[in-house]
Order: sequence, then C-alpha cells, then structure tokens
Amino acid sequence: MKHVFHVSVLLAFTWAPIASKNAECKILRQFRFNGLYKKGDVMLGGIFTVHFRTVAPDLSYRSEPEQWKCERFDTAVFQRSQIMLYAIEEINKDQGLLPNVTLGYRVYDNCINLQVAMRAAATLIGGMDEISDYDCEGLPHVVAVVGDPVSTHSIAISRTLGLFGMPLVSYCSTCACLSNKVEFPTFFRTVPSDAFLVKVMAEIIKHYKWTWVGIISSDDEYGLFTLRTLEEEVKKFGCIAFSKALNVNDKEKMSYLIHIIRQSTATVIVVFLQKMDAAIFVDEVSHHNITGKQWIASDSWSPFPVFASNEKFASFGGTIGVAARRGAIPGLEKFLFQIHPHFDPENNLKRLFWEAMFGCKFLENDVLSNVSTMEGRPICSGSENISKTKTAYSDVSDLRASYNVYKAVYAVAHALHNLMSCETGKGPFENQTCANIKTVQPWQLLHYLKKVNFTNNQGERVAFDVNGDALAIFDIVNWQRSADGTVFSKTIGIFDESALSGQELSLNEENIFWNFKPQKVPTSVCSQSCQPGTRKASRKGEPLCCFDCVPCADGEISSENDSLVCIKCPPDFWSNQRRNQCVPKEVEFLSYEDAMGITLAATALSGVGLSLGVLAIFIRARNTPVVKANNSELSFLLLVSLTLCFLCALCFIGLPSPLTCSLRHVMFGISFVLCISCILVKTIVVMMAFKTKLPGDNMMKWFGISQQRGTVFFFTLVQSLICLVWLITSPPVPVKNLKYQNIKIIYECDVGTVIGFSCLLGYIGLLACISFLLAFLVRNLPDTFNEAKFITFSMLIFCAVWITFIPAYISSPGKYTVAVEIFAILASSFGLLFAIFAPKCYIILFKPDLNTKKALMGRNTKKTF
Repeated sequence: MKHVFHVSVLLAFTWAPIASKNAECKILRQFRFNGLYKKGDVMLGGIFTVHFRTVAPDLSYRSEPEQWKCERFDTAVFQRSQIMLYAIEEINKDQGLLPNVTLGYRVYDNCINLQVAMRAAATLIGGMDEISDYDCEGLPHVVAVVGDPVSTHSIAISRTLGLFGMPLVSYCSTCACLSNKVEFPTFFRTVPSDAFLVKVMAEIIKHYKWTWVGIISSDDEYGLFTLRTLEEEVKKFGCIAFSKALNVNDKEKMSYLIHIIRQSTATVIVVFLQKMDAAIFVDEVSHHNITGKQWIASDSWSPFPVFASNEKFASFGGTIGVAARRGAIPGLEKFLFQIHPHFDPENNLKRLFWEAMFGCKFLENDVLSNVSTMEGRPICSGSENISKTKTAYSDVSDLRASYNVYKAVYAVAHALHNLMSCETGKGPFENQTCANIKTVQPWQLLHYLKKVNFTNNQGERVAFDVNGDALAIFDIVNWQRSADGTVFSKTIGIFDESALSGQELSLNEENIFWNFKPQKVPTSVCSQSCQPGTRKASRKGEPLCCFDCVPCADGEISSENDSLVCIKCPPDFWSNQRRNQCVPKEVEFLSYEDAMGITLAATALSGVGLSLGVLAIFIRARNTPVVKANNSELSFLLLVSLTLCFLCALCFIGLPSPLTCSLRHVMFGISFVLCISCILVKTIVVMMAFKTKLPGDNMMKWFGISQQRGTVFFFTLVQSLICLVWLITSPPVPVKNLKYQNIKIIYECDVGTVIGFSCLLGYIGLLACISFLLAFLVRNLPDTFNEAKFITFSMLIFCAVWITFIPAYISSPGKYTVAVEIFAILASSFGLLFAIFAPKCYIILFKPDLNTKKALMGRNTKKTF
C-alpha cells in the first residue's frame, strides 16, 4: 500500500486508491467536457475558450454536484481550436517533420471559467479511462498542452502542470508574471508577454507626448499586475490621472468608473480587459455617450473592432490597439469549411458549432450547453452548406491569436522531431541516453522545447528566450470605418523589439484615424506645456504633471518646452522680451553717431574755434593798449590752454580704449591746470602791480616774465607728475559696467585708483580756489585795469560749474555720466573764455576809440566790482 499511496498522491487530481479485496485504481471523479478528440501515436492537449458564460451547479453538497453548464458559443473564437487541428493534420502529412509518427489531440473548452479550466487540465494529465491493473501504471494522456488563452487560468494551470514537468504552450496568455521560471518552469508562449505589451503602450503614449493617462484593468491577478507595470512605465515620463481595477459584473463599481471617466481631464485611457469584459465595458461607455476619449486597447480585445460598430463608433472609433503579429496560414479557409457535425460525445464541439452557426438544433444533444434547450429554432439536418457562410469563423484575413496557435503546435512538433532525431549515445539525458518517441515523458519533451528554433512556412522565426517568451513583435492597429459603415482594424505600425535602439516603434501617421474634430492628434495633459520663456512650477498636493507656467525673471531664459528651471544669462547677455534667448546686451557709450555726442562734439569744436579766433584777434592787436595792459603773453598762453580744454572734451566721446581712457584724464588734468595756472599768475601780477605805493618800489621786478613763466610751468609740472604716477601705478582702463543697468553694458573708463583721480581734481580745485580768493581781494582796482573783476567772475563760474558737476555726475546713468563731465568741461571753459576775453574783444573789435592809452588812463576809477 506504501507504493500505491505514493502513486495516488501524484495523481490526486483524478485518481484515488481504494483499499478492497481487489485493489485497483479508479477515477475519483469523471468530468464531462465540450471537446474535440483524435487518437495518435503522441497526444497533444488543448484548452481553448469557446463558450463565454458558465452556469454554476448547486454547491450545497447535499448531493454530488452536477457539471458546470456552458453558454454563449462564439463561432469566431472557435476558429482557434480548429487551427490546432489543421496544424496537426498538416504536420501528419509532412514526411519531413515527425516521419512515421502521428499526432493526436484532445481539446477541451474552458468556458472562460477557472474551475472548468482546472478540471480540463487535471483530466489531460490523468487521462479519461479507468485503469484496472494493481500498479496503476500508465503514461500521461498527453505530453504537452496548448493553451490556456486566459492569463489567470494559465497561472493556476501552470502551477499544476509544473509539478509533472508538462509543458504548457499558451497562444494568448500575456501576463508578465508567467515569465518567472522559478514559479512557472514549464510555461511557454508564442505571444509576447505583457512586459513588452506594456512597453509598446508606453512607447505609443510617449511618442504622442500624452502625459496625463487613465488606466483600467480587470480586477484579477493578471489585470492588477499589468496595471502596476504600466503605472511604473508611464511615471517615467508622465502621470496617472486615475487607475482602476474593474469587475464588469459589479454595477456599482462600473457606475463609479463611468463617473470618473466622464469627469477626468485625461483624454487617453488604456484598457486591459478580456474580450467579453471589454464588450460589456464598451457597451456601458457608449450607453452614457462618452466621447472625446482616445482609447488604447490591450491585445485581448484590440482585434475585435466589431465592438465599435454602429452608434458605438462615436465613442470608440479611432481606438489604437496593440495586437499580436498578424500571420497567414495557406489552405486554412478550405479546411475550416470541411467541418461537419459529429455525434461522437468526444467531438461534441463540432455539433455545438453547427447549431450556433446555423441557429438550429439537433434532436439529440447530450452536451452540457443550454443551446440545446433553446426553443423556437429549426432542427439541424447536418447537410447545411457551410461553404456559403461568410462569418468571422471563416475569415482568415486577420489571424493573430489564431496564428499563435499555429506556431504553438509547430513548436511542440519541432521539439518532438528533435527528440526523435537524437543519436544513440549522444543523448542529453542521464548516461547520454535518448528519449523514445513512443514512450516520451513530458519532462523529456520540455528539455527540447526550450531549445526550439526554426523558421516556419511563412518565413517567421519561432523560438523561446530563457523565460519561455516568444520574440516580441506587435502590430499597432487602429479602428476605422469603411465606406459601407463596417468597422475594421487597420494595421498602422509595428513594434519590433529586435530593431535598433530607438527604432523599435514604427508608425504610419498618414493611415491613422483620429476620432476628434478637427481630425488631428489629441492632447492629453494635466497642464498645457510650458512654452520657452517660462518654467514649470508644481502645484501643491497634485501630481508632477499638473503645474503652472511661471515666466522667467529678467535676465533668465528657458529655451525648451516644459523647462524646470530658468537659466541665468551670462554677464554680457540679457534675456530678450520673450525670455527664450540670451541676446548680447546693448553696449552704451557716448558715440559720435548719436545726437548728444554730435552736439557735444560740435560745441567743443566751436569752443576751439572761438578760442583760436580770440587768439588770432589778440595776436593781431598785440600792440594795442588793451592787449598790452592785460599781460599779452599770459593771455596767449591762457587761450592756448583753453583750446586744449575744448579739445580734451573730444577724448571723452567714442568707444573707450586704453589709450583714450589715459589720454582723456591726462589731457583734462594738464590743460585745466595750465589754464588755471595762467589765471592765477595773471591775478598775482595784477595784485602786485597795483599794491606798489612808492615810486621806484616796483615789486614786479621780483615777479617778472621769467618768474611768471616758471610759476606756470611749476604748477603744470606738479599736475604732470601726479598724472605720471597715476598712469604708472594704476592707469585708467576701459571697463564694462554691469551694475547699474541690467539690459545694457555701460562701456566706460575706470579711473584705476580713486586716489590718483582725486589728486588730479583736488589740485585743479586748489588752484581754482586760490585764484578766486586772490581775484576777489583785488576786485576793486581802478576801472582802467579791471582784469581782477573778470578773473573773479570767471573763477566764480568755474567753481560753480564744478561744484554742481559732482552730484550730477554721480546721479547720471550710463553715457550721461560722460556727457555731464563733458558739459562741465565745456561750460567752465566757455565761462573762462567769455568772462575774461569777451570785454577785451568787444573793445578791440567794436570800440577801437577806447583802445588807446589816453582812453584807458582817463577812465573813471571810482566804480567798484
């Protein structure tokens, strides 16, 4: 009994040992299925979805529960099971593949119910027949199973088949969790996993810059897994507006979800639902007249554009779907039309198909389907002409999941062929043995299935990676409406994982139908993209995709859409008006080209002209009493210095350079010191000449022409030394002043050292003050020699100008600073020129009768200044 107990545990799904006088193995319970069967040397199992509704029996367990009943036969999906049969027949006829070996099959309908699917899997493992021998010996009834199409079912079935090392090759289960070889070691699939499906969807969303996305999935292990995976992918570049798991049978949750969809600002919504759940969802959304949404369909329902027929197209037209790669199977259509009803219970699916196709019923029907109980239908004769029907069952123009069934059967066949081709003594098993095709064990087939790699009749490579997954190639489809009103699925692109990086997704934009007015790519964002010149500012408590666009501050720019920060412009640049580009700052300096520069230059030149004119008058009238009485030599030198003062103003106009910066200050300092020195000496001469009281007490002999020249030279030399030290230690240089105006670069001359510049100005101011004081003291000299009055007045003008200059200079911006300085130079120069020389020129030019010694000596001396 120990041995019997061990075997009974292994086959606990369908077998139970019964201790009796005649010990034998009996089936614990025998299930009845809707199925297809054909005997062969090697049997393959198949689990397909044909019916889409189940009715549960009474589970009170007061009596043995009845079988589950299946309803809603789908003739279109029935095509998939027929393709398995077609592939097996094609292989059996092929002498190059599995020669002298006939493949058989046992196919069951899972009725899209997990319990029925599990019972089918258990039956395929243990077989259907009673075994009466004591040892309960016997091979598993099948060596591999093709199916299940539902990921949730495949998860459960794989855990069972994995215990026996039996391969399960699915054509439609896409859950990425099934790639876990530790948990599902015997699972394979000819459809790419959802890891790739999610990646394709994310790439499409990213391609169109949809950053605000809703996600809906089925409320099961498969749906929740894909929902979490897609959330992670989308969050790499966008945000999730909402993500909900849906049970279509829960009316309350469905109503709540419809409300969320209607209220959400997300235009793009991804839907992971099984075919029938998707059909219910589409009906519900269309019933509530929800439009203006771009739906992204998973591969389980994207191949069924019939969902969007008639008035539903307003809501679901333009749906973009990711679908398994479409394939072509030559000769399939002819095979599909060869089907004929069977009354064999093990092939009852053919009879059920016939009844569903022609809307009739056979008189005798022992299958578990309520189709046979429907009233008001004609009796099937079995001679109905199926070749004249045109339905989705016989449509071979868009084979996707069906094509994957075809590849799955061939993958198993090639694995069996490789197993049968093993050379004795070079086998992969213990002691280098080979497996026997007649007694092959599932785990032996599993070894070869992992290494399958072949090119099928359609030129497509079929292989599995280390996770048992197929090569990832998807078609991108778009639901469109033809001229006759029928909705069809148009391939608008592909996703090929084996393509070059960045080129995996290829879309034909011209072939895409967008169900929006105008017919253009929709946008799906929480906040509109921030244009260049602004930056994104997150909203508190909201996702990162919801933000405000804040304009960049002055001097900062953003040159790209959705910039997170504004970039500060380099020091010599400033932001343009749109804040999207740094432009060179305007360089400001007093130019000869602007009106102010021209005016000041013209004024300076006019001053030069006047000075030279006065000099010419004085030279011409040098022998007249007026000129002689006012120290002609100092007057000539004063006029030359004033000419230099006017000329130095021109050095302040134009683009500053190291030469002009040094020249302008040196020339200014020396010319004005020369000018003030001449005035000071003239004042001293007048004072000394008229302070002599006794005849022969001539103080002028101590301050003659040589002393006067020496004094002027000495005062000017001191200023020259100040300028020389200044230029050697820290000379004036041109600089770009960025501190006072943000949008402009003020090109100016930096004085280098403030001490040097202060000494230069201070020395001029000292001489000016001394001249003013001395002239003021001798202002009441006789009218005949009234030079002191004019000097006093001129120095008063000079000091007033330069005292006023200081605050004006400090407060003037940019080029106006230089303009104020030039104005001060010109104003003080003109003041000296007119105050000292205008009266004398008037006498020389207009009153020659007064320009005589007699006239000068006879003038009234009583007037005071």
